[in-house]
Amino acid sequence: MKCGFDHRCAQYCDDWYQRPGGAHALKLERALIQRYLEPRAGERLLDIGSGTGIHLAWFRELGLQVTGLEASPYMLEQARSRLRDSVDLHLGLADHLPFEDNEFDLATLINTLEFINDPEKALAEAFRVTRRRVVLGVLNKYALMAMHRRLKGLLVDNIYRQARFFSVWELKEMVRKIMGPTPVRWGTAIFFPLTLMRVTRSVEQNPFFQHNPWGNFIVMTVDISYRFITSQDHLKTPLHKKHGQLPQGSLRVFSPPPAWKEKHPPEAILRP
Repeated sequence: MKCGFDHRCAQYCDDWYQRPGGAHALKLERALIQRYLEPRAGERLLDIGSGTGIHLAWFRELGLQVTGLEASPYMLEQARSRLRDSVDLHLGLADHLPFEDNEFDLATLINTLEFINDPEKALAEAFRVTRRRVVLGVLNKYALMAMHRRLKGLLVDNIYRQARFFSVWELKEMVRKIMGPTPVRWGTAIFFPLTLMRVTRSVEQNPFFQHNPWGNFIVMTVDISYRFITSQDHLKTPLHKKHGQLPQGSLRVFSPPPAWKEKHPPEAILRP
């Protein structure tokens, strides 16, 4: 099957989640996403690379105000057919988001970074438009299922031939380059083959077991933080000055990392 994010590809994605194995995988993935997303009712969420909208309806059920962005018009058409007018949908690119800074409380990129040319730029854009938290859902390059998919992609022209898989360490390094030393949290799901789901379900759902770097589906959360660092400079104005005349020191300020137009976080800015 030739799959270039056309109608057949959109239908293939929906059909996969209708199968027993796909439905089980979706349940495990959503449980992990919700645990790391920690959604609050009424928050605004942007799903970047929303595909056929399979996650958008679920986000609405969690009480969120949902916006979806998708680059494929075929995928977007399928999402509109599924959701009608219940979700705000946009045709656009992940690395050039048509939204204002800090416009959303939350952003998600679920199976998105694998299929774009510049994942680092897309991630920086997600950080730019988000106030509280960004959650990634990415296929793991070191999972057994990923190896099977890549081998199959060599034999059959399918969606995974176009995909770039990531590891936990690669994602952490990408976040560090954009945001600096920002703490991240992560877990993985679907370690065992889906054919064994009846006997592995309880293990797969164990939070302790999910903190291994080999599961097929990585979920990583990045909290958006603003850093202010004071500098202990000598005072230039005596403390015995009149009330209202503040001592003059200096404050070293890290603007919200980064300055969103730069590749790396900005240097400290000395303000008098």
